[in-house]
Amino acid sequence: MQRQNRTFSLSILSGKGGVGKTNIALNLAYALYQAGQNTLLVDCDLGLANLDVMLGIAPEGSLHDILNHNAKVEDILFNLGKNGLDLIPAASGVTDILDLDEDQQDNVVQRLTKVMSKYNFLLLDLGAGINQTVQSFAAMTHHQVVVITPEPTSLTDGYALIKVLYTQKKAKNFHILVNMVHSEQEGRLGFERIRAACEKFLELEVDFLGFVRQDDVVPESVRMQKPFFQTAANSNPARDVLNIAHRLIRIRNDSLERIVSTPALRLEDLDGID
Repeated sequence: MQRQNRTFSLSILSGKGGVGKTNIALNLAYALYQAGQNTLLVDCDLGLANLDVMLGIAPEGSLHDILNHNAKVEDILFNLGKNGLDLIPAASGVTDILDLDEDQQDNVVQRLTKVMSKYNFLLLDLGAGINQTVQSFAAMTHHQVVVITPEPTSLTDGYALIKVLYTQKKAKNFHILVNMVHSEQEGRLGFERIRAACEKFLELEVDFLGFVRQDDVVPESVRMQKPFFQTAANSNPARDVLNIAHRLIRIRNDSLERIVSTPALRLEDLDGID
């Protein structure tokens, strides 16, 4: 009898670099955990790993060890100081895993599946852009979170990313998170622009997940190598990320009936969870 899945998987994506995607993924993991959700964060930015740097840690193992040294996932899990919030690091500067073939992808998925049952959320922090590894991992998750900023280049690249994943990988559960905004109005305007393009050219509905306001606490936390959710818990960005976490919890709860019958990471080309 197949075990029911309770892990809601999300890929965190961006069409271009410099939009704060990895910082969002990190702080969102902390926010979900504070909201009572066991969370596993996986650094899938293969070759340009950043999460360990942002946390000021030096993990002994990484995804590279799973692929090349047959390591167990349990051996490379890095506990972020609390039970129920864990990180699987990537490996910086390792060029041989930048574009994983199908066998390597299958290897990663099968090994991750063995530890998945204890987590309510799985967050994959993927590299920026639309290379094949990004596309493949994004298509495996239940939903996709696309991080953009209000800048025209970010909107254009974000739309291009959605177009590729929708037309080539059949992904369709896109949530737009607008980062580095000065106000809620600016965030909603940025979303509306990408929503209109998706509706007009792709006949695709995308969801407004939320916005994160620009604040000096964000670059300061990066310098401190700590999540701003910890260093400035009462700041606007921390409150915004917590709001997004609560929305994701509601989405998970509403989708739970479908989640239990769908693996957290799916290798086959299946339609996503509505």
